[in-house]
Amino acid sequence: MENNGKRIVVVTGGSRGIGRAICLSFTNPDTMIYFNYFSPADPEGEKTHANETERLIRNAGGASQSASVNVMSEAEVKDFFDRIISESRRIDVLVNNAGITKDKLLIRMTEKDWDDVLDINLKGTFHCTRFAVRAMINQRYGRIINIASIVGVIGNAGQANYVASKAGIIGLTKATAKEFALRGITVNAIAPGFIETDMTALLPEKIKEAMLSQIPLGRPGKPEDVAGVVAFLASGQADYITGQVIHVSGGMYI
Repeated sequence: MENNGKRIVVVTGGSRGIGRAICLSFTNPDTMIYFNYFSPADPEGEKTHANETERLIRNAGGASQSASVNVMSEAEVKDFFDRIISESRRIDVLVNNAGITKDKLLIRMTEKDWDDVLDINLKGTFHCTRFAVRAMINQRYGRIINIASIVGVIGNAGQANYVASKAGIIGLTKATAKEFALRGITVNAIAPGFIETDMTALLPEKIKEAMLSQIPLGRPGKPEDVAGVVAFLASGQADYITGQVIHVSGGMYI
């Protein structure tokens, strides 16, 4: 293994929120973490968030590299993974976390609202999986963890595009788990519920209260709750788990 024997982990959407927590969950001297970020609306702001994630990883004794990569672009994703494989000669773990929302009632949703969410959330997962798995097949080992959502299972009004993208990720997880199993590659999904992030902070208070009322544990989750399950699925303790959807939702889906 190149890179001084380090484990190679790739996290999409790693600059903040759940993605940052996932990066930090892998941080140790024996791991190299690559992550991407992307925000056409605020590229400098997103780069600042990425720099902060790198700083936190470095302070915790880890190593990382970040890059601005639009996961809906096949060319940009290919370049990103080609660079990683050229430098490290392998990819051990891929976490498909990058995602956006553009919430509206279906009757008011535009074609662009639909396409943007499906392209980033679902097509982005397809692109990253396709390029990362080539290295995993050659080394006959790999762990792929896709971040879905509870709404991909139960649905949610006003989020038809987001729900469709996350339901698609769950289906993609099951299909690829069957395709890659004999190559020593496991593929699993995590379905978070109401997690405290920048995205959920923008929700109106009434919606937050309504969501909290549906959680048996009576509180929202934290990004670290999701990151802990990611770390478990990427570990040797989960070698015999594949094609599964694990809910991290405080009991919202029972």
